Amino acid sequence: MPSDIEIAQQAKLLPIKDVASKIGIKEDELEFYGKYKAKLSDELAERVKDNPDGKLVLVTAINPTPAGEGKTTITTGLGQAMAKIGKKAVIALREPSLGPVFGIKGGAAGGGYSQVLPMEDINLHFTGDMHAITAANNLCCAMLDNHIQQGNSLMIDPRRILIKRCLDMNDRALRNIVVGLGGKVNGVPREDHFIITVASEVMAILCLAADISDLKERLGRILVAYSYSGEPIYAKDLKAEGAMTALLKDAIKPNLVQTLEGTPAIMHGGPFANIAHGCNSVRATKLALKLADYCITEAGFGSDLGAEKFLDIKCRYAGLKPSAIVLVATCRALKYNGGVPKTEVSKENLEALKKGIVNLGVHIANMRKYNVPVVVAINRFYADTDAELKYIEDFCRENGASFALAEVFANGGDGGKELAQKVVEACEKPSNYAPIYPLELGIKEKIEKIASSIYGAKKVNYTVQAEKAIAEVTALGADKLPVCIAKTQYSLSDDPALLGAPKDFEITVRNVSLSNGAGFVVVYTGEIMTMPGLPKAPAAHNIDIDQNGKIAGLF
Repeated sequence: MPSDIEIAQQAKLLPIKDVASKIGIKEDELEFYGKYKAKLSDELAERVKDNPDGKLVLVTAINPTPAGEGKTTITTGLGQAMAKIGKKAVIALREPSLGPVFGIKGGAAGGGYSQVLPMEDINLHFTGDMHAITAANNLCCAMLDNHIQQGNSLMIDPRRILIKRCLDMNDRALRNIVVGLGGKVNGVPREDHFIITVASEVMAILCLAADISDLKERLGRILVAYSYSGEPIYAKDLKAEGAMTALLKDAIKPNLVQTLEGTPAIMHGGPFANIAHGCNSVRATKLALKLADYCITEAGFGSDLGAEKFLDIKCRYAGLKPSAIVLVATCRALKYNGGVPKTEVSKENLEALKKGIVNLGVHIANMRKYNVPVVVAINRFYADTDAELKYIEDFCRENGASFALAEVFANGGDGGKELAQKVVEACEKPSNYAPIYPLELGIKEKIEKIASSIYGAKKVNYTVQAEKAIAEVTALGADKLPVCIAKTQYSLSDDPALLGAPKDFEITVRNVSLSNGAGFVVVYTGEIMTMPGLPKAPAAHNIDIDQNGKIAGLF
């Protein structure tokens, strides 16, 4: 089978105005970025705001292998399959970060014959949203350091600066740095840090903002530092929010692209789910719901991360009510959860599959706790055997779970028609979505509710630093906000080595921070990093371009 990039480069794309017309978008409601990409205007959002909403379908997954289990591929293939069975669907996805593209996991445009195009553009600079978010965040940082340099009338304590610079690249050397060296003219020396752009609060704000006015107000609420006397300092105190919003005036508009089969795809925002809230923008999802009968969206990593945050943060704030949840499972991830090394997951191993399938059982049970119908999508890989696939199907039957074998990677929409039909059936069933915890609970109570109900932990421990941070957030009156837990994606616990369905484990909260503009409290567990590093042999080694501008090695 050809590689992803070979399939993408052989595809004949429709002009983006023709893709838009399929869902009733007028040409003058598009802001073109070449022939095959466009931003969707505010005028479009205003025109369709009174349209009835379609059905919202969330695609999530079990705990994955390091290479991921194909959520975006399933999301894309399901959108294509909906068209095959006569349904009008739009998919709503996150934008890829350059970190994984050049690292190990790859991009976020799907794979095989279920890709979003133009794949190279999407996985590289796309429409510049990531760069705009990076610039807005770093403008605030520059204004803060300049304020200290120019007399520090706010009396900012350099030891208590909370906002960090960001970069959309995996660069571990920038995690902990010292700035302001070189004498008085170069600023006040202090310790500083970088995080990856997709973990920044500016990214979260962009994805949760209702419109540009809401965006500006939220940016002004970012808690950037404390003064020497312990008073909170916000971005609005630096007079930074106006300029930050100006940098984001185009980035706040969702992007329209297409799948290999011409299905409309709205891509916007890209927060990671292991260190951020893991969902595309509220604006993109709401727009998709107004333009089609079905909006198919995804949330990052396993359901313990992305889906929990989608259901407890995004849906709560945006007033969204999902009609169905698609839970992606693969033979290889279940064998990985059964203790097989990642280098061996392509070999048949029924014993490991039987051991690891408890992970699927936990995820099914967890998603049912939100009172939304669940469909298991068994994402077929080339090395899967009939015996392994049958075992997963039998497990789903025994657990009363609707399921379908999905072969969308190899066959596009035709390989997902059974899944599409099962999802349509699930959407007709009663869905009584409710978050897993009420906001009235305190920070610790919310953490412990998620840890026990979703992860299965018996206890949550807090470091001295975490206890102090929780007290500070509570003193600011932010203890009634949702919590966004940063945790490893490889395990239901905070230890990536505890695979399957671990029991009697404890989780350690090492720190807590307030994303005041986004409207949630970030909880850091285990050894999770907000600036990832590149592996020993990064994907960047294989990416190249020839004299004609043709890219090779991009998956």
